[in-house]
Amino acid sequence: MNVNQFKEELIAYSKEIGIDKIGFTTAAPFTELKNRLIRQQELGFQSGFEEPDIEKRVNPSLLLEEPRSIIAIALAYPSKMKIRLVSKKGERRGIFSRASWGMDYHHILRDRLKKLEAFILEKVPDARVKSMVDTGELSDRAVAERAGIGWSGKNCAVITPEFGSYVYLGEMITSIPFEPDTPIEDQCGTCSKCLEACPTGALVHGGQINAQQCISFLTQTKGLIPDEFREKIGNRVYGCDSCQTACPANKGKDFHFHEEMETNPEIEKPLLTPILKMSNREFKNKFGHLSGSWRGKKPIQRNAMIALAHFKDETAVPDLVEVLQNEQSPVMKGTAAWALGKIGGESAYTALEKARKTETDIEVQQEIEKGLRMLNT
Repeated sequence: MNVNQFKEELIAYSKEIGIDKIGFTTAAPFTELKNRLIRQQELGFQSGFEEPDIEKRVNPSLLLEEPRSIIAIALAYPSKMKIRLVSKKGERRGIFSRASWGMDYHHILRDRLKKLEAFILEKVPDARVKSMVDTGELSDRAVAERAGIGWSGKNCAVITPEFGSYVYLGEMITSIPFEPDTPIEDQCGTCSKCLEACPTGALVHGGQINAQQCISFLTQTKGLIPDEFREKIGNRVYGCDSCQTACPANKGKDFHFHEEMETNPEIEKPLLTPILKMSNREFKNKFGHLSGSWRGKKPIQRNAMIALAHFKDETAVPDLVEVLQNEQSPVMKGTAAWALGKIGGESAYTALEKARKTETDIEVQQEIEKGLRMLNT
């Protein structure tokens, strides 16, 4: 087999099946990444969603027997909705981050990688392959960077010359010794706009993020959001795009190559109050196809209450009172109490005073007190 010729055939086929960019690198260990991951762990900057075994994250030979190369792929996603819905008084809307628009990208990339695998195995039946997207052991960004897909920006995203950082990434370890591509030189230079734009200062410095302070991470947690971050979440119900929208490399970048990624603004920019009353079935029917639904209904509902507080939406008070009075979850009740205090008004005050006399959960009691303090100042 002529490996160089096969590589060209694979590149051509990747374009046929809707892969926007493809790159190749060796299966050598990611030694520089290992040092960064160890340091991140020492500082307590991890999200907890990552593969816990650092060796597996940096050593492809632990994932596939005798690996020879890694193929990286990138698919560009839209940065603008074709139809613009406006949030207005009485009809306040939340927003899912761009990476959660359309069909869950895990399914889209796995489809492309599966087709790529089939093509390889048809031509080289004894080849060994292992594909992964996001939840796999390897770092998608580290692989993409080394394979020449783009450079690693100060916002910790891979930035491509063609599509900016609005790309989904996936990779495939193979036993075929493909010629590696040349990495792209860092083009961030002295620019620090992403660091300045981060609402919580989670971008500690260029290339390092404290996930525990990142809004994208916080919106995916299941507990009470720490006080210092609640107002900074704004109307985000899932994810955060601030460090991407601030990046000059993303200016004017908006690609609509894939039908599965197209948006329905009523879903990706949903009305907030209906979310509070959704059953599990209703939530799954409306949001289940989004990657942003992976943590379930409760985090989205909690974030929706924070968003309603952000807007000081008085029309939401009856719904928030209902959550405070009828919900079983301390997180939901506590967030509702805080939101009522933030919005204010006589009905909010009455509900909080009533709850103060009957609530037995300590966390919820604390949130009720916070709400009343806001109303009394």
